[in-house]
Amino acid sequence: MKRIKADSARRRLAHVVGMLAVAVGAGLACAAPEDRRISDAGPEAALRQIFAEIEANRLDAALDRTQVLLQAYPNFRLAHLIRGDLLLARSQPISTFGNASAPDERLQELRDEASARLRAYRERPGATDYVPRYLLQMGPEQEYAVVVDTQRARLYVYRNEDGKPRFVADYYASHGKAGSAKQFEGDNKTPVGVYHVTSFIDPAKLPDFYGRGAFPINYPNTWDRRLGRTGYGIWLHGTPSDTYARPPRASEGCVVLANQDFSSLSNFVRPGLTPVIISNDIEWLSLDDWQAERSALNDAIEAWRSDWESLDVERYLAHYSRDFRSDKLGYAEWVARKRRVANARDWVKVEIGKMSMFRQPGEESLVEVTFEQTYRSAGYTDTMRKRQYWTKEDGQWRVVYEGGV
Repeated sequence: MKRIKADSARRRLAHVVGMLAVAVGAGLACAAPEDRRISDAGPEAALRQIFAEIEANRLDAALDRTQVLLQAYPNFRLAHLIRGDLLLARSQPISTFGNASAPDERLQELRDEASARLRAYRERPGATDYVPRYLLQMGPEQEYAVVVDTQRARLYVYRNEDGKPRFVADYYASHGKAGSAKQFEGDNKTPVGVYHVTSFIDPAKLPDFYGRGAFPINYPNTWDRRLGRTGYGIWLHGTPSDTYARPPRASEGCVVLANQDFSSLSNFVRPGLTPVIISNDIEWLSLDDWQAERSALNDAIEAWRSDWESLDVERYLAHYSRDFRSDKLGYAEWVARKRRVANARDWVKVEIGKMSMFRQPGEESLVEVTFEQTYRSAGYTDTMRKRQYWTKEDGQWRVVYEGGV
């Protein structure tokens, strides 16, 4: 009788995990490979193998794999939960994933983490097929870019290969407990937008809560301030020393990685250079479509530069939106200033280089463009870093903001 009850519990746990697999589209029905090593890339591959063993009703093999996973990640609470279920399945029916005793809210967080990890593992981007739409052009000095997908609880790293983004690595990442699209201080949301790492804070200067250090980003950026968004202290950081990972929604707005993953990420991040694009749900483009979007905006920027050199002030000003605003001037004041300066010049030479172009997540036609500009005229030369925001109006790219970096 006890054997029958145990067999029933095993089948029930396999059914429950199978339902989880269907929910995330993980396709776990295939036979699990014999290799029990833990990948350096993280626990997702091992989790998939464990769930495949469970769905195939090989619970002893699943428990063996879970023990190996816990040896590699002793503080991995999700793995402890799975181990508890597997042990419990030997003696009683399992009604749901996470049947072992734990607070209901904590169980749901762990279920969410399992779903996020398995979904991201299944949908891991190919190295050559698709790229995030936001990385239109990385500057030559930007070796890597970071892209965060809050819906998938995932952080992706891309390398700059002659301007083309190439997938390097990805990590599970927690974000704001109230979700994303931050609007004001204290809303517990993670911002959505194009940001840049500003510094590194050594763990010796931080409480243990932040783990192995922190990379602050420049929220609120210029566009956030224009839209009235408030708040501060948005970081990429690690976890407390007694915690492997936090639930998908757990922070007050920061992006949080396991300490091992944060250390790995540190190899790619350079303060002052590395962009961090945070999106609710990454849009992916084929390389052909990515190249077409990139070329169209490059052409618009070159036309802006050329028309500035021409001293045809009306043609030059046609590149600016009537919603344009600089840090100090609105559209009318900007137009008056540009006309006054152009009328005082006999010739102008404008060179731009080291350009990056990053599309704003959640906004169909807004791109942050940053470049080094050298302006020359009779008796005057100036070199500066400049930031512009370009938007599409009536099918044409126009500048809606311009200022120094």
